[in-house]
Amino acid sequence: MIHHDFVNVVPMRLPPLNAIRAFEAVCRHGSILKAAEELNVVRGAVRQQIDTLENHFGSKLFLRDGRRLVPTLQASAFAAAASAAFDILQRAASELEGAVPRRIRLGVPSAFAVWWLMPRAADMQASLGDTVDIVPMATVEPLQMHLELDAVIMGGEYRPAAGITALRFMADEFGPVATPSLGATLSSDPAAMGTQTMLISRSVPKLWDEWFAESGTPPVVFSRTQEFADLLLALGAARSGLGIALAPRASIEDDLERGHLVAPYGFISRPSGYNLCCRTPDVKRPAFAALSGWLLRCGTPA
Repeated sequence: MIHHDFVNVVPMRLPPLNAIRAFEAVCRHGSILKAAEELNVVRGAVRQQIDTLENHFGSKLFLRDGRRLVPTLQASAFAAAASAAFDILQRAASELEGAVPRRIRLGVPSAFAVWWLMPRAADMQASLGDTVDIVPMATVEPLQMHLELDAVIMGGEYRPAAGITALRFMADEFGPVATPSLGATLSSDPAAMGTQTMLISRSVPKLWDEWFAESGTPPVVFSRTQEFADLLLALGAARSGLGIALAPRASIEDDLERGHLVAPYGFISRPSGYNLCCRTPDVKRPAFAALSGWLLRCGTPA
């Protein structure tokens, strides 16, 4: 008879799950009251769970900023890991109950959906069947903020996060664009753009700053600026000759080919590219493998 000796096995010293759940909710809301409402308990119960966790770790987890509770730097990292872990558990429980949907709910920035994804929608359906629901996103936000989505497409906004896998499926280049007649008035020095109107998209407000920094171009002071709610409108304004917009190359390939727009200073490539972001356990699901394979095929130049 074999005797198994478990004496030397070190148990995992995890804090109580309820305490982690309360802590994660307080971090998301910045408020004990809102966390208590979400968890359907009284405020005192949430405070007690936070005390339990602080005793477990032997340190304070929050600082007070006015009326908001802000986690310390180390506590923030733990909160991100806790969110990812709860997300994985939630989805694993759904899978065990047989409730995992066959279709993928894919969050796509509205502009990217219109100028890149929809022109390829027929090819997508032919390759993947009716397995993907495209959900337009006016503001690009990470997948962790959208429990209702299975995956999101992100450009330069992508930042690595616990429990999320990103597949880079397409390079990204960007540069200033204008109508041929407006482009003809510009010299080879980008400072010449200063006589024109700078067209800005509020959905990607830092795009111009990023182009100046990444291209090594001294920032240009334009005679005036005009803001639009999203990139689609800013590019529409550029097509009408209103001024100069900063565009991802993939968004205006068709305009360049037809001669509707020109890129007087060319395009520079960005290391981030476009990423399909999904929860790490989902990577192995056949539907995700098919979607990532299709995106790679379409995103890679022939």
